Amino acid sequence: MGSLFSNTISLRKSVQISDDEFVQLRDFIYEKSGIFVDIKRKYLFESRFSKRLSALGLSSFGDYVKFLKYDSNKAQELNKLFELVTTNETSFWRDTKQLESFRDHVLKEKIEEQRKAGKLELNIWSAGCSSGEEPYTLSILLHEVLRMELAKWRINITAVDLSPAMIERAQKGVYGEYAFKTTPEEIKNRYFTKDPGGWKIKPAVGKLIKFQQMNLNDRMSLKRVPRSHIVFCRNVIIYFDQDMKQRVVGSFYDNLLPDGYLMLGHSETLHKVSKTFKPIYHPGTIAYKKEG
Repeated sequence: MGSLFSNTISLRKSVQISDDEFVQLRDFIYEKSGIFVDIKRKYLFESRFSKRLSALGLSSFGDYVKFLKYDSNKAQELNKLFELVTTNETSFWRDTKQLESFRDHVLKEKIEEQRKAGKLELNIWSAGCSSGEEPYTLSILLHEVLRMELAKWRINITAVDLSPAMIERAQKGVYGEYAFKTTPEEIKNRYFTKDPGGWKIKPAVGKLIKFQQMNLNDRMSLKRVPRSHIVFCRNVIIYFDQDMKQRVVGSFYDNLLPDGYLMLGHSETLHKVSKTFKPIYHPGTIAYKKEG
């Protein structure tokens, strides 16, 4: 998911938001997405949402909350709201040390387990995939590890995000130079082709991935995700309050197959969130294992 709200303040005049209006909008966002926004970020509401209010011809945040609740276009506006709430700061090969450790330990362990069991299949869930860099990176890792053997495997990467706009961008698979700031040059040249819009992911990489819009606060939707060997949810749960964290992590636990792994962002932890996973320490990362 990346950062919640940008720290960049627009030069345009912001619509002022009262404490009461902030609470109304904050509670609505929490109800719909599970994302909790602290009142210290109130000024960011003003900078981020003012342009949207102007486009809708609304003069106050109170009117905007009413629009979100009662207008005939509220469903479409909810998607716009999700775009404004999430910044989606991401890139390919993000947190390189973690990815390398994941590849050398967790991924290779799972691949070996599946080989021994005679089941050449692997399901990975990328929860909070933003504009697609994470699931495409995972697909590339699988291509690198399995190479010619990949054709024998059934691999499914389910990539979900709250924002329909991010899913649309991910499906297009075209990225500017900024997305490759931590990507090895040989990887970029091997798995992307030059495109008028930047660099386009090769079809073989995208073939392993199914993108879909999904709200991690929607329990019924989460239950439709195929049972996973590995769940990636990096830089997402830090934006949830304790109750939401526990619910989402509980859903990941239920989704994971026995001995499956949950991978969080390097600054995230399950401490005080869940005792049902066993932390496995590797150089550069912690993998949370569902035992049994």
